[in-house]
Amino acid sequence: MHSPSLQDTTAPDGVCYGCGPSNAHGLHIKSRWDEDGVHIVAEHLPDAQYCGWPDLVYGGLIAMLVDCHSNWTAMAYHYRAEQRTPGELPRINCVTGNLGIKFIKPTPMGVPLILRARVEGEVGRKSRVVCEVYADGVLTAIGDSIFVRVDTGHLADVAHGRQA
Repeated sequence: MHSPSLQDTTAPDGVCYGCGPSNAHGLHIKSRWDEDGVHIVAEHLPDAQYCGWPDLVYGGLIAMLVDCHSNWTAMAYHYRAEQRTPGELPRINCVTGNLGIKFIKPTPMGVPLILRARVEGEVGRKSRVVCEVYADGVLTAIGDSIFVRVDTGHLADVAHGRQA
């Protein structure tokens, strides 16, 4: 049995399409600390609707999985750096500052994808996350991205022009 996911313990009200537990139509990605204490891991079996080329996973889905899982990796590392339990208030939130994906090999449909991510370097307002995507034990893509710790309420206000 898996431990509760970071998403379920930290943001059960989350509405993100990729990882929000409360999005009825979402993918419900579940990220957890690996037993190695270094990586955050997740598993996802793409539905047939996420096919790109015949029998291959759509690259946009891979990018979304890497984005959501890497963001949760950054947040988990922030909680750990502050010696706090995920879900402890005030909530820690990060957003994508830069998303980089390198597609190494075609990713086959019909097999679970395993995501393994870690923060590279220091945990700071901006943190670099490296996320590897495996299909049947084969590395098919690597994300190398930057995530920024933010106040999401302020971010929404700025996006909607309510605040400069």
